[in-house]
Amino acid sequence: MRKYTLVGVPGSGKSTHGARLTHDFDLVRISVGDIFRWHVRHHTKIGARVRDGMAAGRLVGDTLVEAVMRDRLEQHDWNHGFVIDGFPRNRRQAEFFLETYDIDAVIYLEISDSQVRERVLARRRCSRCGTDYSLIESRPRQEGTCDSCAGRLVARDDDTSEALTTRIQDYRRNIGPVLELLRRKAPVFVIDASGDPDTVQAEIRTRLGLASPPAPGEGSTGRADS
Repeated sequence: MRKYTLVGVPGSGKSTHGARLTHDFDLVRISVGDIFRWHVRHHTKIGARVRDGMAAGRLVGDTLVEAVMRDRLEQHDWNHGFVIDGFPRNRRQAEFFLETYDIDAVIYLEISDSQVRERVLARRRCSRCGTDYSLIESRPRQEGTCDSCAGRLVARDDDTSEALTTRIQDYRRNIGPVLELLRRKAPVFVIDASGDPDTVQAEIRTRLGLASPPAPGEGSTGRADS
C-alpha cells in the first residue's frame, strides 16, 4: 500500500500530480478542496458554511477540515493506498492527522509566488461537469467552452487576486511547522514545481521510487494546477 501527501501553495500543481499518480498506480486521490467544492455545488449545510467563509475572505476552520478528512479516510475505499492533496495545511491539522494515520512520503511542491499568481488566475473549471482547464497549459479547443460537455468555463469563486494573497500568506506562515511534524513520520521530498508537468512528475516518481510516467498522450491525466 502506498500512502502519500502532496503539499504546496495553491497553484503548485497538487491536483495535476495527484491525479497522475492515482491514475497510474490505482490509488485514491483525496482533496479537501474538492470535497468542499462538492458541498458548495450541492448546497449542503457544509457548503453554506464554506461559501459564507469565502465571501468574508476567511479560510475554512480547522474543526470542519478535520471532520471532513476523518469522514473521508474512514470510508476505507483506498485498498492500494491514497494521495492526499493539500492537507495538512497547519500545525493543528498535522497533529490531528498523524495521531491516527501513517504516510510513506510527503511531496512538497515548491514554487515562487509570482508563478503561483500566473497559474491560479489562469485556472478555469467547467460549470457543468467540473473538468479543470488552464489558459496557460491546457486551453479548451473553443474559448470558454468545455471540451467534454460544452459547459461554460468559469473561474473558481476563490481564484481572485485578493483571496489568493490571503491564501499565499497563510500557506507561507504555516508550512514550516507542518513539514517539521511530517518529517517525524515520513521522508519529505522537496520538488521544484516550476517546470513543465511532465518534468515535475518524472522527478516526483524518481524520488518516490516509482515507475516512470507514460509518454505524453499515453495515459497521463490531470489538467489545471491547484
